[in-house]
Amino acid sequence: MQKFGAEVEADLSRLTVVPQPEYQRIGLFGGTFDPPHVGHLVTAINVRHALNLDVVILMVSHDPWQKSGVRDVSLAADRFALVEAAVHNVEGLVAGRDEIDRGGPSFTADTLQSLADKYPGAKLFTIVGDDAAAGLPSWERVDQVVAQSQLVVVDRPGVSVELPKQFEWLRVESPRLEVSSTDLRSRFADGRPTDYLVTTAVLNEIQIRGMYGSGERITRS
Repeated sequence: MQKFGAEVEADLSRLTVVPQPEYQRIGLFGGTFDPPHVGHLVTAINVRHALNLDVVILMVSHDPWQKSGVRDVSLAADRFALVEAAVHNVEGLVAGRDEIDRGGPSFTADTLQSLADKYPGAKLFTIVGDDAAAGLPSWERVDQVVAQSQLVVVDRPGVSVELPKQFEWLRVESPRLEVSSTDLRSRFADGRPTDYLVTTAVLNEIQIRGMYGSGERITRS
């Protein structure tokens, strides 16, 4: 028994604990990402550069409350796998699954609180596009969102965005690529080209999972 106990103790001593990254400036870029496309990546990379962020988290929603019941949304686990594939080896971008793990409807206010608990003292930035910014007054607990984070609105060059005076926000210009997840889902279903609209890694993952009518799900060996 003593020998067995010593062996277990030795095995436990070899286990390493991966420390939490000490991020000080964190961008929260939430979305359904159904699927994630190059426009998402361009936005995240440009905001990270403009605001000198340590990381931008592409947070995958579990149940996007603004889309729930409006259209069918792909499984959260599948969408998270696509975002992981999209950001793989992209410096400063990571996939986030806090909303998936929490379950239920996904609200930015809850996610910001989760990040504040996980990264005490970090400055948080909530990143939205100009179209999403227009709907900010309808957000659940929007006052909590703007109190917990710096609001960042991304728009295309030459396009001005106006928000209600109650919101303090930063503007970041980013090239606007005319690509949408809605169009991509249609392209996959119709068999039209998706070249250069999603990364190769994302395309491979979509095909493996048989998403968007791209074929039967492939069982990994």
